[in-house]
Amino acid sequence: MIEKGEELVDYIPGLSPIRLADIPTIFHMKDKRLSHKALHLMSNVPKSQYLLFSSILELESPVVDALQLIFQFPIYSLGPLIPYFNLEHSNSHTTACHDDPDYFKWLDSQPQNSVLYVSLGSFLSVSSTQMDEIVAGLLNSGVRCLWVARDKSSTLKEACGNAGMVVPWCDQLKVLCHSSVGGFLTHCGWNSTMESIFAGVPMLTLPLMLDQAPNCKFIVEDWKIGWKLKKWEIENLVPREEIADLARAFMDLENPKRKEMMKRSEKMKEICRGAIQKGGSSESNLDAFIKNISK
Repeated sequence: MIEKGEELVDYIPGLSPIRLADIPTIFHMKDKRLSHKALHLMSNVPKSQYLLFSSILELESPVVDALQLIFQFPIYSLGPLIPYFNLEHSNSHTTACHDDPDYFKWLDSQPQNSVLYVSLGSFLSVSSTQMDEIVAGLLNSGVRCLWVARDKSSTLKEACGNAGMVVPWCDQLKVLCHSSVGGFLTHCGWNSTMESIFAGVPMLTLPLMLDQAPNCKFIVEDWKIGWKLKKWEIENLVPREEIADLARAFMDLENPKRKEMMKRSEKMKEICRGAIQKGGSSESNLDAFIKNISK
């Protein structure tokens, strides 16, 4: 399938036309065991009494509508299923306290929307060669970065010097909601995508595997709240020069394309937060689900 990556598929109910390369990667693999397992699991869906999604109805209503035509049982979108209830401040973390982690104190010292938050997930990672290009590219871009690097934090700290901050872990949602964070270099995992939308932060995408490719497609092409760092070809190495140019343009607050992306990100943020407010779609769906299972 990957050899025909640019070929468009336009017959999946509820989805806009999608490239074969943006189909989840389990369907590209030569070893079909995982895809067969996934298809077997999905074949059991008609036996369900309810179908719950960690998405937001307003973001994917055509998909929900298409599924509701197929299945007779209720379908509920309950997202974003992220720890937003732990946020002390929903919009920003503006003043450092004595017991704050060092990375919040560092963020407090940075200009508004100036920091690119970099986290490529805990389960899968890019190759060491590609990581070297990312590090060099971001350093050459002059963009301030907060990195999460679990296994390579000491090496990355040495490479970055004073050009950014490197931590083995952080409270991601609180970081994304900080006023100094203006972008997120992400692998497009679903939780990270929802957290970025909740925070109104545009994304620079580097999908790796599984559902990350279609998530990237939604972010870049459908919702238009991000730019793509890497083309669809899996084996392609993104060079440092390309990364530097893209990161610089992505974080340029005067860039007209950036301004349009920020407007859309703010609109998506309002939709996301509205869904969990009293009377919002996710809050109402959760109430309806609880009432149904309580009968």
